[in-house]
Amino acid sequence: MNVIDFFWVFLMLSALQPVIRQKMIEAARPTMAGAVPTIWNDVMHYLEREPGHDISSLRLVACGGSAVPVSLMQAFEQRHDVQVRQLWGMTETSPMATMAWPPPGTPPEQHWVLRGTQGRPVCGVETRIVDDEDRVLPNDGETVGELEVRGAWITGAYFRGQDESKFASGWLRTGDVGRIDAQGFITLTDRAKDVIKSGGEWISSVELENELAAHPAVRAAAVIAVPDPKWQERPLAVVVLDDGHTATAAQLADFLRGRVAKWWLPERWTFVTEMPLTSTGKFDKKTLRARHADGALVVETLS
Repeated sequence: MNVIDFFWVFLMLSALQPVIRQKMIEAARPTMAGAVPTIWNDVMHYLEREPGHDISSLRLVACGGSAVPVSLMQAFEQRHDVQVRQLWGMTETSPMATMAWPPPGTPPEQHWVLRGTQGRPVCGVETRIVDDEDRVLPNDGETVGELEVRGAWITGAYFRGQDESKFASGWLRTGDVGRIDAQGFITLTDRAKDVIKSGGEWISSVELENELAAHPAVRAAAVIAVPDPKWQERPLAVVVLDDGHTATAAQLADFLRGRVAKWWLPERWTFVTEMPLTSTGKFDKKTLRARHADGALVVETLS
């Protein structure tokens, strides 16, 4: 498959419904394809509902745009022998800046831990995290700050000097929040605008979403911050259940116990039939927040 074919598959996968995507894969027999996680999640759930379809031509899937759940990557690899590699980038990084692949000699128990990160910068790209005062933070795998990147092909300015605050001494402020470990692997925990600040501490909506995605009844899950009179903000879990499956808010909360910190557990839950998406296939959290503010979501509160 040449580059043109690859991007044709990328665009078609992003635009079509699961059944048509599947038929296209079987007809075109691509060896590589790329799309955001919501697209591949739809493909996986379709394959589970309609067994017998053939995706054996695929050997590699490039996936990014939002965090890729480890459970999704494992399912493709174990059930279909298709390797999903997580990438991270932006339009401003032209577009790929990092790739998550463990280096040689990585212990087996660390393999999927590293696959679940956004990866290390590709050759020619530098990364760092900074605090609110633009002070560089350590790569200790624990300290959280805003990710900044720079490199020869990384955007250094916007047209006519628009939004100059996005650039600092040659570094691009990405608006992504996360941590970097000693090996340079980046784990993004949120967009700066999506961070949940509860009682002075941060809760990662991305990590909550990835854990919920591992539940067999969950087709899609998004987590947003909602106002709370005691804690300032608390997480609201917005869940789409897969066809033919059932799960209650209490059952999903029990599923999360032991997977995330106890104080991260959402008390507020809502179930919807479809998740609003942006034009690029990401969860549209702006729309979800607006629907919650307007009272359009039926919210169940666990005691």
